[in-house]
Amino acid sequence: MTAATVPNKLVAYAQLMRLHRPIGTLLLLWPTLWALWIAGQGHPPATVVVIFAVGTLIMRSAGCVINDFADRDFDPHVQRTAQRPLATGAVSPGEAVALFVGLCLVAFALVLTLNRLTIYLALVGAVLAATYPFFKRFTHMPQAYLGIAFGWGIPMGFAAVAGTVPTVAWLLLLANILWTVAYDTMYAMEDRPDDLQVGVRSTAILFGRWDRTVIAVLQLAALGLMAWIGVRLGFGGWYAAGLGGAMAFGIYQQWLIRNRERGPCLRAFLNNQWLGGAVFAGIVLEYLT
Repeated sequence: MTAATVPNKLVAYAQLMRLHRPIGTLLLLWPTLWALWIAGQGHPPATVVVIFAVGTLIMRSAGCVINDFADRDFDPHVQRTAQRPLATGAVSPGEAVALFVGLCLVAFALVLTLNRLTIYLALVGAVLAATYPFFKRFTHMPQAYLGIAFGWGIPMGFAAVAGTVPTVAWLLLLANILWTVAYDTMYAMEDRPDDLQVGVRSTAILFGRWDRTVIAVLQLAALGLMAWIGVRLGFGGWYAAGLGGAMAFGIYQQWLIRNRERGPCLRAFLNNQWLGGAVFAGIVLEYLT
């Protein structure tokens, strides 16, 4: 590699890590922040919040790298992914694996500053991140597994702040799984024609013409579970307002996907960053008032 090609290679690595698309980091970060604020009763240690925020960015990047490595033979045939660095050859499979391992090591170094339970949970999280991309080979429900991977910061957050993982943490994880299946099905709806051609499985294909209905049920179930969690925690009006805002975003997403068109389905998926943020705002305001 010559000096002139180094900047191009770094750009390709950044694209492989999706640093130019923060939506995945936000969808990973919101549930983690829910957990940290609840576990810390509105006052989680600042150092722990920083560690989890940085770790979320790193592990989301690692997840994108291993996902593209797993999909390197499929991505060239899918309209949305045909220009990804591995699909175009800008990054080699060996470079992608090395980058994935390096990112995981950096994230693990951060976790080593936390307690033993959090470290053990982080090892499970690493396995989830490494194995998720391969689930679409043999199941139509990879989105459910993604929900576990994207929500694993919840038990880790409770472990880091409270030293234990109570029932409320697992309920939050379940709510996140329901929410993740809903928004990632919207995302998969964009790729459904291409996925049917290349043989990739997804909930968008599994649900078929019932996709919008199932998404609505999943959204309502997730918000209903979040409401029950609020009752268990003694939350009041601010949290209810946050959930109300989240529901409004969910309704808007249903309107966007009404015709199952590629562009609107993608916009509906992206809108979930605001849904997660609305829930977090409700949690923060509950502890501030």
